[in-house]
Amino acid sequence: MKNEPIIIVAGEPYSIFLEIFFKSVKRNIFKKPIILIVSHELFIRQMKALNYNLDFNIINEKKINFNKLSIKKINIVNVDFVFRNIFDKISKNSKNYIEQSFKIAINLVKKNRSAGLINGPISKKHFLGGKFLGITEYLAAKMNKKNKVAMLIFNKKLSVSPITTHLSLKNVHKELSKQKIINHVHLIKEFYKKKFNINPRIAITGLNPHCESNYKSSEEDLIIKPAIAYLIKKKYVVSGPFAADTIFMKDQSKNFDVVIGMYHDQVLAPAKTIFGFNAINITLGLPFIRISPDHGPNSKMLGKNLSSPESLIQALKFLDK
Repeated sequence: MKNEPIIIVAGEPYSIFLEIFFKSVKRNIFKKPIILIVSHELFIRQMKALNYNLDFNIINEKKINFNKLSIKKINIVNVDFVFRNIFDKISKNSKNYIEQSFKIAINLVKKNRSAGLINGPISKKHFLGGKFLGITEYLAAKMNKKNKVAMLIFNKKLSVSPITTHLSLKNVHKELSKQKIINHVHLIKEFYKKKFNINPRIAITGLNPHCESNYKSSEEDLIIKPAIAYLIKKKYVVSGPFAADTIFMKDQSKNFDVVIGMYHDQVLAPAKTIFGFNAINITLGLPFIRISPDHGPNSKMLGKNLSSPESLIQALKFLDK
């Protein structure tokens, strides 16, 4: 629907997000209104410092009429934040500000129809503090969907999805199970059927190099192969396990819509090498679409006005249809 707004949590205040937001809005005319949840003062001061001039409205989140939101202006929900310098360093001082921003966003998507939620990059160390592996898991807990979500790094040519996310390599094998792989594939299939009306072709990697190990009971034999056999029996279009060092070669990957890996960098590293910032991070399994641009806070580039807005542009375009 035309009036369903795109809700955006600006996230870590000491990140490049507002810079790429300014660039994205300047380069595109969107059909749907944007609600930006951010410190009004930070927004103004960064906009002036980076030499942008965008029109905006200040709105009250408790009195928003989604049918009367402006499309020509940015609709800002102010979140108070005390800062010394607009280009300061990331610290735990941002935690309450980010928590409040997400609280407002979640209340909005629960009470109203929206096109989806985009969040800017978050410092996992300072905001999550080890309580959650990432924002995927944080939002899953907030929406009572713990262990029922999946991370999809989406590109229309080839998407990737890790079974485990921001987890130490030494713990990956402990978190794998046949049921987890089955649930993961199901979420991906449901997304592709609903969004694109296709039954996606899915490749599944092994865990060990060359899908083998030098001990008797490998994860491939105990977990991955049985999961694939079950999924094939249930008419899912899956193949594998594939060795992760060859599945992304052009002759292999062209046969698939999605590559599922066992851990984060196994599939994200090659995907970013291939597509750069032309990909978006989508959380599957939530009652709303959640997208994050596929990059971190990158605070070293803060204030330099040199960061690419491509991933945020792709996220906005995805929700603006």
